[in-house]
Amino acid sequence: MNSFILKFYHGTLLGNGLRFIFHSLINSFPDKQFQKYRYFKNMGKKLRLNPPNTLNEKICWLKLNDRTPLHTQCADKYAVRDYVIEKIGSEYLVPLYFQTENVEDICDENLTLTPCIIKTNHDSGGGIFIYEKQNINWVEVRSELKERLLHNYYDKYREWQYKNIKPSIIVEKLLINKEGAIPFDYKLHCFNGKVRMIQVDMGRGTKKHYRNWYDINWNREPYKWSSPKQNGEQTDPSKEDIAKPDTFDEMVLLSNKLSEPFDYARVDWYDVDSTLYFGEITFHHDGGTKPILPEAWDLKLGQELELTTYKS
Repeated sequence: MNSFILKFYHGTLLGNGLRFIFHSLINSFPDKQFQKYRYFKNMGKKLRLNPPNTLNEKICWLKLNDRTPLHTQCADKYAVRDYVIEKIGSEYLVPLYFQTENVEDICDENLTLTPCIIKTNHDSGGGIFIYEKQNINWVEVRSELKERLLHNYYDKYREWQYKNIKPSIIVEKLLINKEGAIPFDYKLHCFNGKVRMIQVDMGRGTKKHYRNWYDINWNREPYKWSSPKQNGEQTDPSKEDIAKPDTFDEMVLLSNKLSEPFDYARVDWYDVDSTLYFGEITFHHDGGTKPILPEAWDLKLGQELELTTYKS
């Protein structure tokens, strides 16, 4: 029966029409109702906001209630560079090769340095990797960027900090280690200006994308907080441990400084052959709508995070 419904819903004109009407209705919801719907859809239970108790609930509460111009600046992949310079210095920034608001500027003449990554400043996710300029179809690249520039990430997930970012294109150095690989992604989750746990993503964009969790002393955490991969599996922890990077203490110190103004923030880093580069700042990891398992850890971690502006 479920198979029949799915085929009807996705494979017929009437089903596609009903799906369009349903999604249009959901997208018309006010932010709070939209968030409650997404939470229930992903978590299978109602969202509690008064009071929020678990970490996911508190992230959802922050999404709806903690909105400042600094959030917008830090979500902007171009404007955040000024914040990083102010707080910790320019030496941690990935080299910027080019920036423009005009997609027609993305061409062979302006992109003289490779390897590089081309991305927009106002969304979440990866970019276009350019390893060398031979055989690059710039028409296709510009077409993809045009689509990205038209999207407002706030409309899709209602994360307010993206709403007022002025879209632009940035071209940065593509970070590659001495082995020719993309470096591991270290994401430091900060509670009230202090690093609480570390997420390490390995093999991103592949079937072997694993996500390990460590505490501040680089001990494995007893939970997982996974995201779906493109093949439908989850980014669960790997069986093998990852060595603590040489720059770990520096990562922690700098993350504390960058997250100091915020109740909760995730600060991302890349260690490239023991040289540290800032990645980005994220305020609502996975939108606050992905289970932490065992479930008791969602509550335990939530109890450790103080919402400084919450009033019952």
